[in-house]
Amino acid sequence: MTQSRISASIDPSPALDAARPSLLERILGIVTEVRAGEGLTAVLLATALFLLLMAYYIIKPVREALILQHPAGAEYKSWLGAAIALLLLAVVPAYSKLADRLPRNLLVSGVTLFFASHLVLFYGASVTPGVRESLSLSLIFFVWVGIFNMMLVAQLWAFANDIYDQERGKRLFVIVGLGASFGAIAGGTITSALSSVFDMFDLLLLSAVFLIGVAAIAQVVHRREGRAAARAASRPGSEAPGALPAAEKRDESGAFAIVFRHRYLLLIAAFSLVFNFVNTNGEYMFGKLIKSAADSAVAAGTLHADEVRSFIGGRYNTFFTAVNVLSFVFQFLVVSRLLKRAGFGPSFFIFPVIALLDGSAVAIAPVLGVLFVGKIAENSTDYSLNNTLRNMLWLPTTREMKYKAKQAVDTFFVRMGDVASGAWVVLGAGVLQLGVRGFAVTNAVLAAVWLWLAWAIVREQRRLEAPPAEATPAEATPAEATPA
Repeated sequence: MTQSRISASIDPSPALDAARPSLLERILGIVTEVRAGEGLTAVLLATALFLLLMAYYIIKPVREALILQHPAGAEYKSWLGAAIALLLLAVVPAYSKLADRLPRNLLVSGVTLFFASHLVLFYGASVTPGVRESLSLSLIFFVWVGIFNMMLVAQLWAFANDIYDQERGKRLFVIVGLGASFGAIAGGTITSALSSVFDMFDLLLLSAVFLIGVAAIAQVVHRREGRAAARAASRPGSEAPGALPAAEKRDESGAFAIVFRHRYLLLIAAFSLVFNFVNTNGEYMFGKLIKSAADSAVAAGTLHADEVRSFIGGRYNTFFTAVNVLSFVFQFLVVSRLLKRAGFGPSFFIFPVIALLDGSAVAIAPVLGVLFVGKIAENSTDYSLNNTLRNMLWLPTTREMKYKAKQAVDTFFVRMGDVASGAWVVLGAGVLQLGVRGFAVTNAVLAAVWLWLAWAIVREQRRLEAPPAEATPAEATPAEATPA
C-alpha cells in the first residue's frame, strides 16, 4: 500500500501560479498568500461558514429560552449533554451511510436542507397554542440544536478539506476560518437588533434562509472546483486536485470503525475529547467564580440582591465581547503569519500551553480576575488558531476519513469531553468537595496529557506527509495499515 492511499491531496497545478492574481486575491493577500484562481472559492467557503455560524447564533438564544423556561431547566441542560452523545452513536453511522452513497455536493447540500426544513417545523410548533410552553418541545429542540451545530460545521469543514489539497489548505483555511469568526459576531448582532421587532421564534425562519444559502454555495463551489479539476486532469502528467487516485478503493467502513482502525485518527479523537474536557471544566470554574463574586458583592452591600442577574450577565457579555473581538483579530492578522513563520508543529502547541498556564495560575490564585484573563486567552485562541489547525489535521486523509471519521470526531468525541466534564463535576464537586483550585489542578494535569497528544499527532502527521522516496520503510507504512 503506497503513500497515495493515505491522502487525497496532491500538489496544486502550476498553471495557477503563472496567472496574474485578481483584485480580490490581492486584497485577500493581506490575510494570507492567495494565488491566481484561488480567491473566489476561498471567499465562497468563508461565506458558507459565515452563514452557518450566523444561523447557529440566532438559534442559540431560542434554545436557551425554551429550556430555561422550566423550573429544572439548568439541570435538564446538564443531563441532555449525555443524551446528545448517545444519540450521536446512531446519527453518525447513518450519516456515514449517506456519505457512501451520495456525491459530496448532494451530501453537503442535502443534509443542510434537511436541517433547514426542521427549523420551519419548529417555528410551526412555536406558534401552536400550548406547544411552545411544553417540556417536550424544549427537550427535543435542545437535543436537535446540539446535533445540528456540530454536524453541519464538521460537514462544511470536511467539504473544504475535500476541495483543497494540503498545500492550498494550509494557506487558505485562514480565510475560510474568518467566515466563522464573522458569523459568530454577526449572529449575536442580528439577534440583538431584530429582537425588538420580531419574536425570537420568527428568527428561526431567517436561520433557515441562511442554511439554504449554505446549500447553494456548496453546489457552486463543487461545480467550480469540478471544472478546474477537469481542466487540470486533462493536462499531461496532471491529476485532479483533491481527487482520490484512480486505483483507490473506497472504504465503506463505518465512521467509528475508521477512527479506531487508524492511529492518526484515534489520536485526533483523544485530542478533541481532552481539549473539550479542559474547556468545559474552565466554563464550570468561570461560572462558579462569577457567582461567588456576585454573592460577595451582595454580602458587602455593594450589590443589591435584585441586581445579581444583571451583574452576571454583564460579566459574561464583557467576556464574550472580548473573546469575539480577539478571535477575529487573531484570525485576521496572526494565524497566517504564525503558520508561515513557525510552521504547523510549533503553532499546534500554543493552545495547550495556554491552557496549562491558565490552569496552573488559577490553582495558585483561584480568583475571578486570573481566570477571566486566562479564559479570554484560551477561548480566543481556540476560536481562531486552534479551530484552523484542528481542521488542517484532516488535509492528509482520504475522502472517506474527511466525511465520515471527521463527523465521529467532531461530534461524538467532542461531546464526550462535555460528558466527561459533567461526570467530573458530579464526582469532584459533589462527592470529593473540590473547590475551584481542585478543578484548576485537574485542568493543568489534563493540559499536560493534551500536550503529549499534540506531540504524537504532529509526529504522525509528519510521517503521513513525508514523500515516499524520503521515508524509511517503517515510516512509509500508511496510517491505514497501522493498527491503532
